[in-house]
Amino acid sequence: MTTTLEPTAPVVGKAPSGRRVPSTLRHGASLARRGIVKTIHSPEALIDVTLQPVIFLLLFVYVFGGAIAGNSADYLHFALPGVLLQTVVFASAGTGVGLAEDLKTGIFDRFRSLPISRAAPLLGAIGADLVRYLTAGVIMLAFGFVLGYRTSASPLAVLAAFGLVLAFAFALCWVFTALAMVVREPRSVQGLSATIMLPLTFASSVFVPTSTMPGWLQGFVAINPVSRSADAVRALLDGAPAGGAAAISLLTSAVVVVIFAPLAVTLYRRRA
Repeated sequence: MTTTLEPTAPVVGKAPSGRRVPSTLRHGASLARRGIVKTIHSPEALIDVTLQPVIFLLLFVYVFGGAIAGNSADYLHFALPGVLLQTVVFASAGTGVGLAEDLKTGIFDRFRSLPISRAAPLLGAIGADLVRYLTAGVIMLAFGFVLGYRTSASPLAVLAAFGLVLAFAFALCWVFTALAMVVREPRSVQGLSATIMLPLTFASSVFVPTSTMPGWLQGFVAINPVSRSADAVRALLDGAPAGGAAAISLLTSAVVVVIFAPLAVTLYRRRA
């Protein structure tokens, strides 16, 4: 008697080990496209990446520029790289707020029912936000040129400056993603994020030279990763060497990702 063997059905949601990482990236890219489409169709989100950076630059240059640098033109040259970083740093907290809102509405329950990696929804959310941050940065730099900002940096140096900003934002997104997994309320995530980011941003070299600060504060500013990133971006946009500051910024971003990315994924698995 001949026995007919039925083909073994594939196990949904499990891919061969050799394809696990590519599948995670592919699924994350698909969800990132979802987030980008959602942003395009959301007027509030578009204002966040178009109008807000311009308002920040105008306020700091024309309200504080005369008091800090003597005139707005000189302060524009100093402040634009710092405000570029500050805008992205503040916006990265929105990743955690958005994830907390999605978790509360139940959309991640639908993601869990799909045959995709558990890390894919987090990668998708962060990937979509990085596109928003890049858009905000390009708009701010373009508007800075309209106001009179000029740079002697090469196109490669400008791209490197944007790369540093996005790398730092990518690292911070994982911090706020992990925070969103612990704190359930979006408003609480927003409040705690502001508590973290305000001291890091304002106690740095983003807005004023470190030499103008009290000695006890200069010690903190010297080890503040926001300061090193701001110094590196400023040097790159000025066409000056940025090796040491850029290396510290990239190393800090890598350490933060290594610590908080696995932590965020673990917390998400436990919560979801």
